[in-house]
Amino acid sequence: MDKTKELETKGIGKLLWEYALPAVVSQIVTSIYNIVDRIFLGHSADGNGTLYLAALAITFPVMNIIHAFGSLVGAGASSRMSIVLGRKDVRWAEKILGNTMLLTFFFGFLFVTAGYVWMRPILTLFGASAQTLEYACLYMDIVLPGMFLVTMTYNLTGLIRASGYPTKAMWIMISGALINILLDYLFIGILGLGVAGAAWGTTISMTITALVAVIHFVQPHSFIRFRRHAWAPKLYIFRNILAIGISPFSMNVAAFAVVAVLNRQLATYGGDNAVAVYGVVNSAAGLIIMMFLGVCQGMQPIAGYNYGASHNDRLREVYMLTMKVCVALGIIGTSVSLLFPQTIISCFNSEASILAVGTPALRYLMVFAPLIAYTIVNSQLFQSIDQPWIAIVTSLSRQVIFLIPIALVLPGIFHRAGGDGVTGVWISCMICDFLGAALSTVLLLTHRQVFHIGYVPPLRKPRKELGPKEERKDIAK
Repeated sequence: MDKTKELETKGIGKLLWEYALPAVVSQIVTSIYNIVDRIFLGHSADGNGTLYLAALAITFPVMNIIHAFGSLVGAGASSRMSIVLGRKDVRWAEKILGNTMLLTFFFGFLFVTAGYVWMRPILTLFGASAQTLEYACLYMDIVLPGMFLVTMTYNLTGLIRASGYPTKAMWIMISGALINILLDYLFIGILGLGVAGAAWGTTISMTITALVAVIHFVQPHSFIRFRRHAWAPKLYIFRNILAIGISPFSMNVAAFAVVAVLNRQLATYGGDNAVAVYGVVNSAAGLIIMMFLGVCQGMQPIAGYNYGASHNDRLREVYMLTMKVCVALGIIGTSVSLLFPQTIISCFNSEASILAVGTPALRYLMVFAPLIAYTIVNSQLFQSIDQPWIAIVTSLSRQVIFLIPIALVLPGIFHRAGGDGVTGVWISCMICDFLGAALSTVLLLTHRQVFHIGYVPPLRKPRKELGPKEERKDIAK
C-alpha cells in the first residue's frame, strides 16, 4: 500500500505532476498509433495517399466503438480500484483486476466476431465509396484481432496507474508507439505495403505492449497481482465496473455516431476529399484532446482515492488544479491551430486540395478548445467520484445531444442558401462546444456538495451474501 498511501499525504501539485505527465504522454502515444499511420500513408510513394487517408477515416467509427468497449471496462475498473484502495481494501482491488480481464475477454470476442461478420455493410454505412471500401476492408481485416489487444493494454495500463505505477504505464505505451513507428517505416516506407503495412505495424506493436502489461501483474513486487481468488466472476464487481465505465463508453459510442454522421455529411457535400480532410483534422485536434484526457487520467486516481477516503478538501484541490492546466492547454491548442493550420495539415498531406479545405476546418474545430477542456474535466470528475449518470450526460451533451442534430440540419441550410455545406459541418462543431460547456456548468453546480468538508460518499459495498465465508470475514473487517 506504500505506492498508494502518498495519494492522501503528498502535495496535490506534486501528485498531479507525477500522475498526469505519464498519463499525458500515454494519451499522446495512443494517438500516435493513428497519426503515424496517416503520416506515412498520406505521403505514400504510390500516389494513393488521399485514398488511403479517406479509407482510414472511414474506419474511425469502427475503431471508436472498439475503444468504447475498452473504456467501458478499463476506465470503470481503474476508477473503482482507486476508490477501493482509498478504503485500504487490497483483496477487493485484486478481484477488480481479475474480473476486468474476464470482461475484456468477453467483449473482445464479441466485437472481433461481429466485425468480421458485418464488416462491409458497416463500412458502407459510414460513407465508404467504391474506391475506399477495399482499402478500408483490407485495413480492418488485419487490425481487428489486434484491437482486442488494444483494449487489454488500455485496461491494464489504467489499473497499473491506479495501483501506484503511473510512470511504468507510460513506458509501456511509449515502447508500443516506438515499435509502431519503426514497423510503419519498414512496412510502408521501405516495403511499400500501404494500408496492409499500417495494419500489421499496429497489430504487432499492440501485441508486445499487451504482453508487457500482463507481466506487470504477475511480478512479485506488484502488490496488486493475479491471484486465484481474483479470477472468480463476481456480479457485484461487474456491476461496479460497468456502472462507472458506462460514462466513457457512452462518450466513445457517441464519437462513433458523430464520426459516422459527419463522414456522411462531408461525403455528400464535399466528396472523398472532405472525408480525408476530416480524418486529418480529427487526428490533429485529437492530439490536444488526448492531452486533456491525459491530465484527467492523472487526476482520476488522486480524486478517486481521496473521494473514497473522504478527503474532500484534497478532491476540490486536485479538481481546480486539473481545470487550470487543461484550460491553459486548450488556449495553447487554439492559438497554434489558428496561427499555423497549414503547417499542421501538411504533416499529413501537402496536396493543395487538402490544404484548401483543411485550413479553415482545423480553425473551426479548435477555436473553442478551452471549452472542450472544461467539459472534459467536469465529465472525468463525475466519473472519478462514482457519479456515472451525471458523467454520461456531461460527456454526451457535446457530442450527441447537440452535435448530431445540428450537423444533420445546418449543412443543408448552408447549401440551400448558396453557401458551402462542408463549412456548415465545421460550424456545427463550434456551436456544440459552447452548448456542451454551458450544460456542464449547470450539472457541476448541482453536485458541488462533494467538495464540502465532512461530506461522506455513499460507496457501493458488496453484499455479504455474494461472497464465500472467508470473503465475508474480509468485508466485515
